[in-house]
Amino acid sequence: MTAEGGGGEPRGIGARLRAAREKRGLTVLQAAERLHLDVRIVEALEAGDFTALGADVYVRGHLRRYAETVGESPPELQQLYSESARAPRPDLTRIPRGEPENTSSRLLLPALLLVVGFAVAGLLWWLLTLPGEKARPLPADRTPAAAPAAAVATDTPDRDAPAPAAAGSGAAALPGRGPQARLDLRFSGASWVEISDGQGRRLLHGLIEGGSSRTLTGSAPLIVVLGNAPAVTLRLNGQPVLPGTLVRRDGSAHLLIDAAGRVSAAAPRLAHGD
Repeated sequence: MTAEGGGGEPRGIGARLRAAREKRGLTVLQAAERLHLDVRIVEALEAGDFTALGADVYVRGHLRRYAETVGESPPELQQLYSESARAPRPDLTRIPRGEPENTSSRLLLPALLLVVGFAVAGLLWWLLTLPGEKARPLPADRTPAAAPAAAVATDTPDRDAPAPAAAGSGAAALPGRGPQARLDLRFSGASWVEISDGQGRRLLHGLIEGGSSRTLTGSAPLIVVLGNAPAVTLRLNGQPVLPGTLVRRDGSAHLLIDAAGRVSAAAPRLAHGD
């Protein structure tokens, strides 16, 4: 960059800057003071050592200011600088992404799909197994709990006690036609429900979604089977019905509700029409 033409005119960028400075009678120190630059930057410009000046934008800025100070042509020096062969400088404005970040991005979607798959499988298992729950016989020490059901059947005036329904004949029908009862149900969460009246008619059966409500009318007593009893509010003829301790550990309840709203444990044979 310091070569000179046949007529003695300097052709290199550094040589032209140095010649212009000397022509104006300035020392390197005086030129640096006028430019408010370090002396080493001025020396690097005159030596053509542009790699010591940093990024390309800084080199062009120093060339333009130095050329204007010493009376050289900034456009010509900028053109020489663009045409000169130089090693490519790294682009400091771009920060490459590391490989671990790309790997994490590729693994995020499969992990999310796996979590969603487990959630859907759990929901399907709950929906498929809850309706199939079968009533289990009460332990030997709790068999007297079925006694209130028999007492309710015999409280009906002017009715003779008929023989028990045959096993395997569907939902058991209790004797006689009891008084009509209205049962209101409100669901704060999803629950499996099966309700029959005293004549063995099935009034409601299936999975009811949360936020729903149902109103049923049938002959008392009513047999009520709930898969998620804590999520169901019961009212008989406008009065609240409280299952209390009859709710099992798994949240289910098999209830017998008489016309007065008294609640007792339903016999296993009455649950789910077994």
